[in-house]
Amino acid sequence: MAELKIDSGGWVVVCDGAKALVLENAGNRMRPNLTTRQVFEQPDPPDREISADKPGRAINSVGERRSSVEQVDRHDQEEQRFLARIADHLDKAVLAGETPSLIVVAPPRAIGVLRRCYSSHVRQALRAEVEKDFVKLPVKEIERHLCQ
Repeated sequence: MAELKIDSGGWVVVCDGAKALVLENAGNRMRPNLTTRQVFEQPDPPDREISADKPGRAINSVGERRSSVEQVDRHDQEEQRFLARIADHLDKAVLAGETPSLIVVAPPRAIGVLRRCYSSHVRQALRAEVEKDFVKLPVKEIERHLCQ
């Protein structure tokens, strides 16, 4: 991975569908020093606790045939809602002038959801997207991976 230049005061948002770390560069572009600004987490219950017991049934209007209805993936829905809330938080922060720039680090699937939720303000502040899952790493390890 090419070395990223993280602006002084710039944010690095490291997230997945259940956790987000908002890190701020307290250093400069040459010697970044990422510090934790905020942590967002949502409960991650197993699917069996948030889903219906079994798929529903549909009856055709002609004949007596029945077929099962595909079950909704509630876990996936919760992840998408969480990521939409993160994108909304970033929009408010950029509008309020809390950060001059953003770098988003997330697994490819989460980046895809976030992209659909970015406002024009977030798009303007966005300097890079890194498709990696670093959310469980310590902050210094994240910094090492991004700035090597």
